[in-house]
Amino acid sequence: MRLLLFTIFLFSSLQIFAQCAMCTKTASQLGEKPALGLNNGILYLMLAPFVIVGVIAYKWWKNQQKLDQ
Repeated sequence: MRLLLFTIFLFSSLQIFAQCAMCTKTASQLGEKPALGLNNGILYLMLAPFVIVGVIAYKWWKNQQKLDQ
């Protein structure tokens, strides 16, 4: 249940800004379209470790389910 609420909370925002202060300053100098691309790139790179950990956790959980039966 907590995972579901966390996921809903995480994806409920329509626009997410994932930039540090330095990236924000650089992006503001680039213009709107390149800044949006930079923001999307940061989000993409942030998502990769979560997917990897999620896959490992799911495989571990499925393996534990087999052992318990």
